[in-house]
Amino acid sequence: MRMNKNTGQDSHRQRTRDYAVTAMEQMELYCAAHPGSPSAVRHPRLSFRSELWIALLGPSLEEGIVGIGPTVAAALRAFDTQYSAGLRPPIGVVKDLGALDRRLKKFGVARRRGRNDKSDLNSFAEVSGSTWPA
Repeated sequence: MRMNKNTGQDSHRQRTRDYAVTAMEQMELYCAAHPGSPSAVRHPRLSFRSELWIALLGPSLEEGIVGIGPTVAAALRAFDTQYSAGLRPPIGVVKDLGALDRRLKKFGVARRRGRNDKSDLNSFAEVSGSTWPA
């Protein structure tokens, strides 16, 4: 009986394809359970290296946002944490908001504490010295 050399390669390709389909299904389940999460909104790429799942948004591990974990869900949770951490200002910046208020008061400008479209437009007009069309 003669063996085909490609049989091993075909089997490996099929296992890899099945693995990828399973990973995508797990990602879909995670995103359905966490619809507003960064993973659900940004859809990072998934890869598997050295027994760990990697969720990556960006060109590389060094330049992107990365989540790593032993399961797809764990990697996506880690990605969500890293993504959200990048959106928060560093602790030193938050502490300096009082200093910002003092500097703005020197120029007769008060920082708005409320967040709505109208107050943001008025803040812009106050700081820039320009008038904003109604």
